[in-house]
Amino acid sequence: MSYVIETTSIDQPVDNTQSLTKRFVVLSYGILSYALGVAALLWIILAAGDLAPIGLSALHTESVGAALLVDLALVILFGLQHSIMAREGFKKRITKIIPQAAERANYMFMTAVATAIALYFWQPLPGMVWQIENSVAQTILWSLYAAGWLYLFVSTFITNHFELMGLRQVYLYFRNKPYTSLSFTRKYMYRYSRHPMMLGFLIGLWAIPTMSVTHFLMAVLFTGYIGVGMFFEERDLLRKFGDTYRKYKNEIATFVPGLY
Repeated sequence: MSYVIETTSIDQPVDNTQSLTKRFVVLSYGILSYALGVAALLWIILAAGDLAPIGLSALHTESVGAALLVDLALVILFGLQHSIMAREGFKKRITKIIPQAAERANYMFMTAVATAIALYFWQPLPGMVWQIENSVAQTILWSLYAAGWLYLFVSTFITNHFELMGLRQVYLYFRNKPYTSLSFTRKYMYRYSRHPMMLGFLIGLWAIPTMSVTHFLMAVLFTGYIGVGMFFEERDLLRKFGDTYRKYKNEIATFVPGLY
């Protein structure tokens, strides 16, 4: 999600037939999904800086080729979960089974599961790509690493963090309040960058002083996923907002002003 949103109109009317028990279950599921989503993101953040372990599974292969294939498959699984569940067709089908208010929370729950699977079963590879010993360079890179993830975190609040993570929807459902849709607008970093969340993610992936082959492969594969994911996301935004987003896309850089 890479655009700023604000409340506009009522999309879902209040359904007074929903029992308090059902609304409480949906709210609890949303809170659980939020907690798991935050935990999964924290694991990625720490793992990117080699501050938390990955590849905890005992199922390791000694073959470099096999390890590459497994890691590629894990990122593909991660990407498919994100891409398929974000499509409108899937949302329409899943909301025939679960309440519409729980759709985003369900997305966050499955994102946490996909992230945990990818990091838990990640196959380690031998070797080091770079290891910077200079203390000044280390400080600069660690500062960039922290700034990248902080930039991503702040960006989520500019777009309405709780809507993005599914909490707003389940809270309104629990209160038996109508859901109000959120439409496109520009604010803060979104005046200069269409994808500040992804920019923060990329900085956090790459700005580290010690880059093992294991983490290098993770950075490369997730960078590739980001490129593919942004393609589909922008296609959806063009469908949803039409000329409004097309104009925005022509005026605002993908990541950094002056660069595509």
